Amino acid sequence: MTVTTERTAPGNGTRGGGGPGASPRRPRLGWRTVQAWKGASLTFPFLAGFTLFVLVPVVMALRESVFAAKSSGLGFGGQTVSFVGLDNFVAGFQDPVFWTGMLRVFVYALVLVPVTQMLSLGAALLLDAARRRTAARFRVVLLLPYMVPGIIATVVWIYQYSPAVGPLTQFFELFGVHPNFYSADLFWVSIGNLTLWGALGFNMLILYGSLQSVPHEIFEAARLDGASELRLAVSIKVPFVRGSLVLTSLLSIIATLQLFNEPLLFRAVAPEAITKDLTPAMMIYNQAFQVGDLNYATALSVILALVVGAASAVIYRVMNKEQA
Repeated sequence: MTVTTERTAPGNGTRGGGGPGASPRRPRLGWRTVQAWKGASLTFPFLAGFTLFVLVPVVMALRESVFAAKSSGLGFGGQTVSFVGLDNFVAGFQDPVFWTGMLRVFVYALVLVPVTQMLSLGAALLLDAARRRTAARFRVVLLLPYMVPGIIATVVWIYQYSPAVGPLTQFFELFGVHPNFYSADLFWVSIGNLTLWGALGFNMLILYGSLQSVPHEIFEAARLDGASELRLAVSIKVPFVRGSLVLTSLLSIIATLQLFNEPLLFRAVAPEAITKDLTPAMMIYNQAFQVGDLNYATALSVILALVVGAASAVIYRVMNKEQA
């Protein structure tokens, strides 16, 4: 009996690659690639929001800042929008009112930010030294002011400062002091107290979280060596939270340089002390919605963003060098 065998040529079998007219096999994605794409898809909502609410407004602002609306010399007819290049930026860099307001908020930040950081660090250290149940209660109490919207908190404090019905004025009068929290001498103190009241809990929470990550074995070893609680706080705890201090300081500086809500609402009760151009953000608001020069206001906002970014970069580098 004769047995014949047939060999299938490569590429002609049913399992190989199919016949000449068969479609090529699609490469299969690896498990790691699929997982990577799944993880990347979770960032899509953030990227979409960042593009829509950050990148697009920045591009629109840059576009508006190189144009200017001009009217005819006699004032009749409508305005014409024309390309002016960097003229708005040149005017902004030469505007003494804008830079005077910038100097005010810089001095304000130099006083307020260190005070806020020291009080926040002190509160975090006290909570870290307390029992867990006691710390949890006080942590919530200190965080409540941060949860109150800034505009509502400002309205509440404006009532507290009122010389007619506010309780603070009546309290100080018991000691023979008659303060006017709306005056030109004290309104910076009033605004600073309001800002401190709102920022203390947030900064405290970040610093307290950093303290909780410190290994407790270090504390036990230091206590066995005879270190007191004060020495533990100064020599061990504070160096461990320097990174968080840098973060909270940067956030405080950025918020301070963009000071707007508090002085704008205080201006309603103290217009003689708080001018419309007191801070850079207030000047930008006034140019955009009171004067009507939206293009110049946009250029000023870009300059303010550059100043805030440069100040943050310098402070971050300096504080990181000190930490190293």
